[in-house]
Amino acid sequence: MSTPISQFSYNLPKEQIAQHSVEPRDSSRLMILDRTTGEIEHKHFYDILDELHTGDVLVFNDTKVFRARMKGERAERAEKAEMVEMEIFLLRCVPPPLIEGRVGVGCVWQALLRPGKKVQVGDVIMIDDLEIAVREKHEDGVALLEFPLDEAGVLAFTDTHGSIPIPPYVSEVPDDANKYQTVYAREVGSVAAPTAGFHFTRELLEKIKAKGVELAFVTLHVGIGTFRPVQSETIEEHTMHAEFVTISKETSEQINRAKQEGRRVIAVGTTTVRSLEGAAMSSSPSPFEGEGRGEVLPSNGFVGDVNMFIKPGFEFKVIDALITNFHLPKSTLLVLVSALAGREHVLHAYEEAVREQYRFFSFGDAMFVH
Repeated sequence: MSTPISQFSYNLPKEQIAQHSVEPRDSSRLMILDRTTGEIEHKHFYDILDELHTGDVLVFNDTKVFRARMKGERAERAEKAEMVEMEIFLLRCVPPPLIEGRVGVGCVWQALLRPGKKVQVGDVIMIDDLEIAVREKHEDGVALLEFPLDEAGVLAFTDTHGSIPIPPYVSEVPDDANKYQTVYAREVGSVAAPTAGFHFTRELLEKIKAKGVELAFVTLHVGIGTFRPVQSETIEEHTMHAEFVTISKETSEQINRAKQEGRRVIAVGTTTVRSLEGAAMSSSPSPFEGEGRGEVLPSNGFVGDVNMFIKPGFEFKVIDALITNFHLPKSTLLVLVSALAGREHVLHAYEEAVREQYRFFSFGDAMFVH
């Protein structure tokens, strides 16, 4: 039975789309949603301290955004002397062995090009004196670009030639790149921030640790799989793009212990949910005696791609609760939250958030689903 994506929609006044984070960040509003009863409470984010229990494991995505958006020009073609201004939006570096028929390429990136129709395979895009070759174009709009630099060289190049890839509903680029990063970001590779983490300040994190809550970190480099809109009429027809995930042995052991001992694992953000649940799908859980649920993550950690689309009916193996922002209508992120808390509960909560003048999307307010 198919589910129309239209069932995951709601009406949002444009003025409630947040254009920047509040300061201090933990003074944003916080909606508490009981996923069993649908009961709602209204608090501020610093009150999350009261919702966390000693022994909880709070899991963050520590990815760091790079300046993924660059402007260049398509070089002149022999048959037509024409320069075309181009925008390159880098998505992820692709290991050379994954590129059919190519061996020893320096660095090939998946990217979105605008205007894509003005570019053909074999064209060269110039940014200053750097030549970037267009090697492939796919039906989903993603192109493969070959750089004469290694991955670290490309990232260094974007630092001086790129801009912060803020979402299209944000009207102004932040003057400070740190305004579009979490305070714990450390692993460079994302084209969008895991924005549920924006609400945490260093001071709040210290208070959380002092309460006896364990902090754990995974890395999912946010790419097109997170932000690409659902263009199909049903959620079953939508295909998620893969994103790269790293979970250390230490984090796996930390989470497995918590599950064995019946302690809560709380994900900060939907990317953390997909990291943990995607890794759990690759594990072969072994039963433990007692009330624990056993080894849910691979004991040696996890490194690889995750393209999991979590939708209603999904059986969560790892997470017990979620801290998240308010997401776009008809998005895979809203579908994921609905899988955890039930579509009716979530849409009712969103309707109340609109009435209560919550701020929405990346720089907006937060929700704690438990």
